[in-house]
Amino acid sequence: MASETFRVVVNGEEQYSIWPAGREVPDGWFEEGTSGSREECLEHVERVWTDMRPLSLRQAR
Repeated sequence: MASETFRVVVNGEEQYSIWPAGREVPDGWFEEGTSGSREECLEHVERVWTDMRPLSLRQAR
């Protein structure tokens, strides 16, 4: 069985997720540029998404 390919996606609040490569990215989400196996994409998200607060909350003072 072939391994499914995923893409890393990010929204306007700089929140990350992974999405199957063969499916259209939902509205409000954009491809981040990383793709690979589910595990590879999750490892990438873990490395780059170090502050899980939404952008609007991080910017609030």
